[in-house]
Amino acid sequence: MSGSIEQGISQTHGNTHILHFLVRLPRPMGEVWPSVASAEGLAAWFTPADVLEPHLGGAVTLRDLGPGEVTAWDVDRVAEYTLEGGGRIRFHLERDGEQGSALRFTHEFEGEQETEGGWRSRFQRLIEVLQAGPP
Repeated sequence: MSGSIEQGISQTHGNTHILHFLVRLPRPMGEVWPSVASAEGLAAWFTPADVLEPHLGGAVTLRDLGPGEVTAWDVDRVAEYTLEGGGRIRFHLERDGEQGSALRFTHEFEGEQETEGGWRSRFQRLIEVLQAGPP
């Protein structure tokens, strides 16, 4: 199974922008989870997490986005990071067939800091990392 970025939706409400993606990934949820919920996993495809306390209310610092808090945490399913600068990033994993996962991703932010194209390229890197398998 190969991965695909099936859906990208951008919405604007005043100065708040919301990006939604559905990404089909070539690995089961348990193998994808570390990529969205660990410092090492995030660094491999997105940005280094200088701090990541893996529990609800834990501290998080994403190097390119700043400090914040873990605002949702359901092991193997949901990791959400709300950043002090006003942004929120949510990774929601679901089973997709026998060997795959679907990632429902939301990024809510103020201003013009992110683009749909930027996230598409990040998700393509995530797919490549997962296809390569464990190091």
